[in-house]
Amino acid sequence: MIILRSVLFNIVFYANLILQMVVMTPFYFIVPRKTSWFVPKNWARSNNWLFEKMVGTTFEIEGLENLPEGGYIFAPKHQSFWDVYALLPWLSDPFYILKRELTWIPLFGWYVRKQRMVPVNRAARGKAMAAVMERTRLEMATGRQLIIYPEGTRRPPGAPPEYKYGIARLYRDLGVPVVPVVMHPGLFWPRRKFLRFPGHFRVRILPAIAPGDDPDHFHQTLMTTMEAASDALLVETIRANPHLPLPPTAAQRYRELTGDTSRG
Repeated sequence: MIILRSVLFNIVFYANLILQMVVMTPFYFIVPRKTSWFVPKNWARSNNWLFEKMVGTTFEIEGLENLPEGGYIFAPKHQSFWDVYALLPWLSDPFYILKRELTWIPLFGWYVRKQRMVPVNRAARGKAMAAVMERTRLEMATGRQLIIYPEGTRRPPGAPPEYKYGIARLYRDLGVPVVPVVMHPGLFWPRRKFLRFPGHFRVRILPAIAPGDDPDHFHQTLMTTMEAASDALLVETIRANPHLPLPPTAAQRYRELTGDTSRG
């Protein structure tokens, strides 16, 4: 049943993407930029609904009161494609720093450019990177939320942390709060796999880290805070979903944290 539900969900998920991009494109490009956020946010809401109805996976968000007013860096754990889009409805005007090649994709690239995402040439140095930072400052000054994954790429649940220093540089240079976010969607939507698992999980938004700290101290604080909260949430999620098959990293970390060898 899980295999069948997963296959059907994946088909409908991508059909939903294509359908909404085609049907909503005229509206998206006619209305003002901020109004056009309705389209990707509606797509995100519909995907969350499909995930619940077709797979049986639900989630709740804790700590919305921790989101500051104005501009800030939104720094979530990154485990799955789910966390790329699912939280967009709760952010007023987010943006990404992304590979410039993504802006070359027909239609998708047009969507990205309208929302003033900041493209970056990863091989660039010097003036090019300075221009990226200046663009980022300008967007942040308008009260937007920069989404940055502190570990840079998707990591399986329970994997040892690999926090990049880039977020500390952004924290120093932008002078805005950083909001850490922990969650374990990778237990239900594993990276590089087509299976989707039913259950329930929490997204936990932690208190913002105020600007002005030493970047090295900030980086250590961010990592310590997020990993402690992530470990606690991992234990909660596994215990709340006893049916869930665990990836090796999650099973090992759960045993380390609890001494319970019955899972995995």
